[in-house]
Amino acid sequence: EVQLVESGGGLVQAGGSLRLSCIVSGHLFVDDTIAWFRQAPGKEREGVSCITNNDNTTYYEDSVKGRFTISRDIAKNTYYLQMNNLKTEDTAVYYCATMITTICDGENLDIMARVRGPGTWGQGTQVTVSS
Repeated sequence: EVQLVESGGGLVQAGGSLRLSCIVSGHLFVDDTIAWFRQAPGKEREGVSCITNNDNTTYYEDSVKGRFTISRDIAKNTYYLQMNNLKTEDTAVYYCATMITTICDGENLDIMARVRGPGTWGQGTQVTVSS
C-alpha cells in the first residue's frame, strides 16, 4: 500500500520561497505519475504540477510556470515542489498524489482533481502567503 506524507508548508511573505516535500512509502510503479494539487478556501481542488516516473516528463499549470519546480530524489523516495516568488493567491492546502497514468498533463490533473482517483493522496500541508 502506498502512503504519501507532505511537509514543508508554512507562512511566508509574498515574494518568498518554500519547498514542499512528499515522502512516498510503498511501491510505486514505473507507469505512475506523481502530482501536486492545491485547494484554497472555498475553491475547487486544482492541479499544480506533475512528473512521470518513467521519463521525468513534467507539467505546470499556467499560473505557476516559471515560479514552481517539481523534482524527485529517487534514493530518498521523495518528491519536491520548489515554490519561488510566492503570491498571495498561492495560499492553499497543498497535496501530493499518485496518478495511475504515464501521461502528465493538464487534462489528467483536472480529472484527478475532480474524481480524486485512481491513486493515493497525502494529507496535505498548509501554505499561507501574506502580503
